[in-house]
Amino acid sequence: MEKAELLSLIASAKNKDQKAQTRLINAHWVDVFSFVLKKVQDENAADEITVSVFSKVLAKLDLFDPNFQFKTWILTIAQNSVIDYWRRKARENEDSTDNFDDFKNHFARSPEELLISEEEQKQIISVIESLDSNYQDIIRLRFFEEKSIKEIAEELNLTVANTKVRIMRAKKVLAELLKNNEFED
Repeated sequence: MEKAELLSLIASAKNKDQKAQTRLINAHWVDVFSFVLKKVQDENAADEITVSVFSKVLAKLDLFDPNFQFKTWILTIAQNSVIDYWRRKARENEDSTDNFDDFKNHFARSPEELLISEEEQKQIISVIESLDSNYQDIIRLRFFEEKSIKEIAEELNLTVANTKVRIMRAKKVLAELLKNNEFED
């Protein structure tokens, strides 16, 4: 893709043109996924990180400086995301005994605490049900039925790339709605 065409595509994507955003993602998906996969050696983790990278890319397009290479900018975001991934993994390993304590404490929770958790879960499900049916399907398949991106693509008769974009958008919309929906103590 030539620089002028790329800059035009970036400008359209900044203006929330979904076709331009999809083209931008599709044009760079393989490079980012391959880069991330080499770093994490786990296809599922690489998929999740790559979706996260493009979510960040779309959210921060106004920060891109056209004097630099777009691919380099995206791969820098990918590198930082991989670093964050390894930091989280290291913390999870350090906290493994803490997680066991939390697990044990789950059984020691009072009925009131369990009721509050159920209420929060009902609120989250209510927010999910308010989403567009396409987003509901994507969220149900990915997070409740824990299907792979490939399985979701086959079930919904979509391309893998389109499925990834839809998952990213559904997560973004859901996160925004949950943030706006007050979970008060």
